[in-house]
Amino acid sequence: MPAPSFFHDTPVFPRGFRCASRHVGLKPAARDLTLFASDIDAVAAAVFTRNHFPGAPVIVGRETIRGGVLRAVIANSKVSNVATGAPGVTNARRMAAAAAAELGTTADRILVSSTGVIGVPLPIEKIETGVVGMAGELQDDPLVGAEGIMTTDSHPKALSAAVGPATITWVAKGSGMIEPNMATMLAYIFTDAAFDAPTLDRLLRAAVSTSFNMLSVDSDTSTSDTCAILANGLAGPVDESEFLAVLRAGCTRMTEILARDGEGAEHLLRVSVRGALTDAEARTVAKSIVNSPLVKTMVHGADPNVGRLLMAVGKCFHCTIQPATTDAWINGFQVVGHGERLAFDDAIVRETLSREVVDITVSLGVADGAATAYGCDLTTGYVEENAAYYSS
Repeated sequence: MPAPSFFHDTPVFPRGFRCASRHVGLKPAARDLTLFASDIDAVAAAVFTRNHFPGAPVIVGRETIRGGVLRAVIANSKVSNVATGAPGVTNARRMAAAAAAELGTTADRILVSSTGVIGVPLPIEKIETGVVGMAGELQDDPLVGAEGIMTTDSHPKALSAAVGPATITWVAKGSGMIEPNMATMLAYIFTDAAFDAPTLDRLLRAAVSTSFNMLSVDSDTSTSDTCAILANGLAGPVDESEFLAVLRAGCTRMTEILARDGEGAEHLLRVSVRGALTDAEARTVAKSIVNSPLVKTMVHGADPNVGRLLMAVGKCFHCTIQPATTDAWINGFQVVGHGERLAFDDAIVRETLSREVVDITVSLGVADGAATAYGCDLTTGYVEENAAYYSS
């Protein structure tokens, strides 16, 4: 998965942004509380989960983001503050107030996120005590902040890139319960470019629609999904189209990183569908393939059972599928032609399926609709991780 050259070798923050993270006692030892802060108020936009059981931080965050301005994001791991009723909402507000007091701002300028086990009361006193003094620890390495929001992630995730005089930085976490209808589990984007709130919201949604919204580790939509962007304007205005291109590229790159780090994953799976009746139908077919447990296990076992691809396409009952015009490739090797399995060399296709990145391409031959979905294989590691997630 080579990164495009415009990504920095080592991620950095845009000017005016810093972070800190600490262990405050939610986890046995690792960092479990992160504070991302701007030196000045930043224009902000965000999108959240569409799950009908949103976490208390999402409920509060939807209210907060209406103001279009944020100074900081505070996020904890280990406990998601979901299914906790009115006390959970109160705790989310207390969390915002504690961060605001630490930074000398108001709670309506703080976005709160929590990630971890569902249905467990948030130990708010540990967070209120733990955040004290974090303003004095704010520093310039985004990976420090990324570490504090990890749950089952195997590594912290951050990227940055230049766009004109400005910088965009992406920090995210997520490795399971990922098939968003907005963004991935937690993703924060920071920039020193100058935009008004409506423009920033439009750009964020455009970037998310082809990246995070096309990510699926396990077809399960988290109750905590949040993607927010903060723009403090310290670099001044930049070209909007250029900014969107880099924003979209970074969101796509982070999507691939998240997919590759799916719980127990050994392969990044990219599914491109072209020739669909519409882009929407192409998205449906791509998601059907990337979400199929049989396709996922086919990739994991390097087993070229291409009938599983045809199954996953064919079950898209509300899409226009014409077997006679349907072709498919695995890492560039054609395995289906006109809806029929081709006589390919099993050994070659097995070898290509064993590579870390597996690209599946399907051409429906109907019209010009296209989409790409991102996912991973399904392994025993996923089962082991989730069989004891609540109890561990």
